[in-house]
Amino acid sequence: MNKKLSFTNYLVIGVMLFALFFGAGNLIFPASLGQNAGTNVWPAVIGFLITGIGLPFLGTLAMGFSGSENLQDLSSRVHPIFGVFFTTILYLTIGPFFALPRTGAVSFEVGILPFMSADHAKIGLLIFTIIFFGVTLLFSLNPSKIVDNVGKYLSPGIIIGLFILLLFVFIKPMGGFESPHGSYVDNAFMTGFTEGYNTMDAIGSLVFGIIVINAVRSMGITSTKEIIAATAKSSGIAIFFLGVIYAGIAYLGATSTELFGIFANGGPVLSNASEHYFGSFGAILLSIIILLACLTTSIGLTTACGEYFHTLMPKISYKSFVVFISVFTCIIANFGLSNIIIYSIPVLMLLYPLAIVLILLTFLSPLFIHARLVYVSVMFVTFLISVIDGLKALCGSLEIDYFGWMNPIVFFYENYLPFYGVGLGWLIPFLVVTLVTGVIGRMQKR
Repeated sequence: MNKKLSFTNYLVIGVMLFALFFGAGNLIFPASLGQNAGTNVWPAVIGFLITGIGLPFLGTLAMGFSGSENLQDLSSRVHPIFGVFFTTILYLTIGPFFALPRTGAVSFEVGILPFMSADHAKIGLLIFTIIFFGVTLLFSLNPSKIVDNVGKYLSPGIIIGLFILLLFVFIKPMGGFESPHGSYVDNAFMTGFTEGYNTMDAIGSLVFGIIVINAVRSMGITSTKEIIAATAKSSGIAIFFLGVIYAGIAYLGATSTELFGIFANGGPVLSNASEHYFGSFGAILLSIIILLACLTTSIGLTTACGEYFHTLMPKISYKSFVVFISVFTCIIANFGLSNIIIYSIPVLMLLYPLAIVLILLTFLSPLFIHARLVYVSVMFVTFLISVIDGLKALCGSLEIDYFGWMNPIVFFYENYLPFYGVGLGWLIPFLVVTLVTGVIGRMQKR
């Protein structure tokens, strides 16, 4: 018999999921969006929320709906080799390549850099990241309930602290909205939509979803229907907090431009705003909260990556993986926050359409009786489009022309693929290929 969960149960799981999602990117990207979107901030925020909270919500539900044991199990519906490859790339993305180094870089820019001379920024970043990821390594080698307790009590503290700051922002804005910049001038909604990729939460939801499901099961829920319902309610609480914080920080960023100007990234926006409203004490308190939040996230991601790669390659010990991940992450973090963001964009432009399509196929799967033909065909077609988007973003990051062989492909996509210009070139091919192969798949199964 299923146990009925109370609102308190849902709140506990929701706050836990919030803690899993909430990291460095959840602060810096909406702040940067607000600064650059200016008067177009609200269309940009709507686009950002679709990918920033809507997709993570669907990703979490997809894990419960699929009944899969983990991401590799789910993605193996395409092919077992694809399952290993895709899961590995996702763990590297939310791990040592991008999300993990970002925790250290954001902690430094928000928590340390405002209190030191810009001339010593590089050596300061080096010393800080060695200490930061050294502490991460220490806790990851010896998992402790201290980390769980910090996350448990810190998350409500972060929510309350940010809500207080945002309340002051709405009551007494720092300034008015300035004119939008870049692609936010004519295409604010879709720019916000793709900017939401940078949080990496949709990717993370495919990893974190099973944690939420196990938490629900541990409370006595057993049927698939009830697990999905409980997961939806708990996830709804998490994304509500995330959504309010995203919108509030974007508004903060939009009102800060008149006073502070536009920063290279969103890191300094919160620290400057906090000091503006609460003085040095407020800036120091915010720095401590963000530092602990990023440290907790760093430990969680390091542990998750170490466990996955140890499972994948059991001959190499968990501790060896954790040491390598921490050292590698420390090196990447010293390239600086702006560079980490710039070079993560091509990878996210490649991965996000694949992750979105996998989530959608999970919900549609019963209609085509889980036919592998559909998974293989749709993922292949999506990859043909997303890989070009990733390469285009790479060329943009490197400030070079497209590779010669890309030009005819880009020309074809731009002229014949609906919605390609707004970053959704994969949508119509996904619908068409899913419909055609779905019919074939049903016929073959029967």
